[in-house]
Amino acid sequence: MKVLSGIQPTGRFHWGNYFGAIRQYIALQTHQQAFYFIADYHALTTVRDPQELRDYTRDAALDLLALGLDPDKATLFRQSDVPEVTELTWLLMTVTQMHLLEKCHAYKDKKAKGLAADAGLFTYPVLMAADILLYGSDTVPVGVDQVQHIEVTRDIAIRFNTIYEREVFALPNAFVVESTAKVPGIDGEKMSKSYGNTIELFDEPKKLKKRLNSIKTDSTPMEAPKDPENCAIFTLFKLFANEQQQAELAARYRAGGMGYGEAKNALYEAAMAYFGDARSRREKLAQDPATVEDILKSGAARARQVGQDVLNRARSACGLKA
Repeated sequence: MKVLSGIQPTGRFHWGNYFGAIRQYIALQTHQQAFYFIADYHALTTVRDPQELRDYTRDAALDLLALGLDPDKATLFRQSDVPEVTELTWLLMTVTQMHLLEKCHAYKDKKAKGLAADAGLFTYPVLMAADILLYGSDTVPVGVDQVQHIEVTRDIAIRFNTIYEREVFALPNAFVVESTAKVPGIDGEKMSKSYGNTIELFDEPKKLKKRLNSIKTDSTPMEAPKDPENCAIFTLFKLFANEQQQAELAARYRAGGMGYGEAKNALYEAAMAYFGDARSRREKLAQDPATVEDILKSGAARARQVGQDVLNRARSACGLKA
């Protein structure tokens, strides 16, 4: 089984990214052939500052490696280091029907809001299909809201195979990542960059503490009992704590006499301990950019080797190669 996932470098990764997706994706590397890429081509639809894109791409590589992605088990690379993906995108574009793209969520949502949608956003699903098909991926871990992308990829692959009467592409399947972790932001709503309520994975300790202190709470007096299950602080604390730690803090909530500041401090300590090893690895990696670059370049070389075989089959089917 071959697993593939791409992550856009459109900002620093946050707790929601990790508990909602990255943790599960990295877990798949232990028993699967896994390809993970930093989707810098995709990011161009939103990030228009070149230095910002380079910084986000570097940060994404550092974060993934620090969090446990092992280049000896999985292939990590920059999307733009594999030129085969853009050629395959064009080959797929020639068989992709307009109505298929017009129904895709990102384009429809922008259009419904009266916002300008450029050709990059409109054809985004074709590039995504090329990402998946180029490596013969049969398993793509996604959230429930991304299943449509896999369905579109399958439709494009089937149409290409049918038109050219060859089984050029394997049909991928969505592996729906069932995240039971609820990750609220500092305002209590779902953590999302678009809401501006995120908590970054590797914030500096002082900045992290300040961010956690800004978590929205109610006006229940310190001496009064509190309900931990209706508190964003406790919901976040559960992501990091074991059952005994959760029970102890929940008891403190219900007993009264504890302010939310104490709960926020418990959350800070738990988060710092949970990501402590990863934070140390990231700091070490950040001091060795040459090693990180070598990992990305080596990953791209492996990805290209696999991708060239698939691209050559597609070129041959189209009549571009004997």
